[in-house]
Amino acid sequence: MKKVLLAIAFVAFVFGVNAQNVQLHYDFGDGRKMLTSTVEMFRPDAYGSTFFFIDMDYGADGTGIDNGISLAYWEIARAFKWNETQKFMPRVEYNGGTMSVAPEVWVPIENCWLAGVERTWASADFSKILTLQANYKYIKDKEDAAFQLTAVWTVQMAEGKFTFTGFADFWKEEMYWGTDYRFLTEPQLWYNPCKNFSLGTEIELSNNFVGDEFAVKPTLAVKYTF
Repeated sequence: MKKVLLAIAFVAFVFGVNAQNVQLHYDFGDGRKMLTSTVEMFRPDAYGSTFFFIDMDYGADGTGIDNGISLAYWEIARAFKWNETQKFMPRVEYNGGTMSVAPEVWVPIENCWLAGVERTWASADFSKILTLQANYKYIKDKEDAAFQLTAVWTVQMAEGKFTFTGFADFWKEEMYWGTDYRFLTEPQLWYNPCKNFSLGTEIELSNNFVGDEFAVKPTLAVKYTF
């Protein structure tokens, strides 16, 4: 387990220097009261784009944030293009991690591989961006032929003083409590007093994500953009 956390921390260190942003969230939802750190990067290039994020929870197992990391999770995705007029980009993605269910007891978060296509729309000044994705999803030892639909958006407002961003996922995954379809969205609203520093909030809205119920989990957050 320590080797897994060490490897994830190493990735965060190596990429974090050049990452787009680092976030720290305080989750004050009912029964939560924990911190989450996020390292996030999006980088376009001549042949597509690379995106990844690494989340680490501190205290999610109810033992208190002073006991260190209780969840580590990451996603990395690559989209491919071969000319400037290309509208649909093939993409691949991996996500997985590990979480604590009791002191010194860790369980894996399922390894998932995705492959599909994405399409992005943007305003002329790139203040409004929307990306839609359709993916085949393989969940190790669980789902051989599932799917995931994703929307990702960014809207700059008030000459960049406010940013509304987030994602929404809808996918198929067999769950022991019944329904096989899951939904998760995490809209964020940021106030940007200067170029690099932001204050904001994230509201996680989910259905059949943790238990077979609709849940709302708000946070207060700070962000530093490199």
